Amino acid sequence: MHTMWKGTISFGLVNIPVKMHAATDNKDIQLRQLHKKCKTPIKYKKVCPNCEEEVSNDDIVKAYEYSKNKYVILDDEELEKLKNDQEDKAVEIIDFVQLDDIDPIYFSKSYYLSPNEGGSKAYALLREALKDTQKIGIAKMMIRSKEQLAVIRVYQGALVVETIHFPDEVRSTKDVPNIPEQNEEIGKKELDTAKLLIEQLTTEFEPEKYQDDYRIKLEALIAEKLSAEEVTVSQETKSTPDNVTDIMEALEKSINRAKKNQPKPRTKKKAAAKKPATTKTSTAKKKATS
Repeated sequence: MHTMWKGTISFGLVNIPVKMHAATDNKDIQLRQLHKKCKTPIKYKKVCPNCEEEVSNDDIVKAYEYSKNKYVILDDEELEKLKNDQEDKAVEIIDFVQLDDIDPIYFSKSYYLSPNEGGSKAYALLREALKDTQKIGIAKMMIRSKEQLAVIRVYQGALVVETIHFPDEVRSTKDVPNIPEQNEEIGKKELDTAKLLIEQLTTEFEPEKYQDDYRIKLEALIAEKLSAEEVTVSQETKSTPDNVTDIMEALEKSINRAKKNQPKPRTKKKAAAKKPATTKTSTAKKKATS
């Protein structure tokens, strides 16, 4: 299992060297976009709408838009320093709470924790303590350049990190339109019927019985087309020349075009050499003497 992060989880004076691994997989089927005409995959370029030219990563800076079209530029060194200041800190569990105290709306993503070298005993200690007390730990940590609020809990014998949203990241229900008032009048008969239906459909949660029906049907459709050999082979994409090649090519074309359009230089007409006047007379004399 790929290691995404290495660090130390601490509570009190106990330090646990750990590795972090993704606990979930994204099973979505990624579909490519092809040019309808020639079936070639579409490429997306970063283009400046003002200069109307393609830009490379080296030509891009990060900025915060504090007002419409007004920005504060943040260079990479400043951002890297903030990141390093946080990453150097150990992940410290700051509170222990009941899992039921946290509404599911706060939960974001799950990661498994495994003990790093020399951390097995401390790892097991925290795991057993959380199980016996039925508590979870609240901690802060840096993941992919973002400070995360997280809970540490036990799941099937492993420690799990669940990233959770900060309170200001959860929108208020007051902003949701058209929600009925809490004292909305509901008929007793309708309410009793709804409760009875809920009771009839109540069961234990068995995650294995739920599946992504759309993905399964999409996989079957793809397999069907493959078996029927309904496939398309895209044309080889032309290699994109770099900027230097582009410039040289443009210059050469410009030079050649200029040569073609340039008027031909006028050639000076050489004065016709005057034939000696004696030519005809000398010829005549030769005839006469003969």
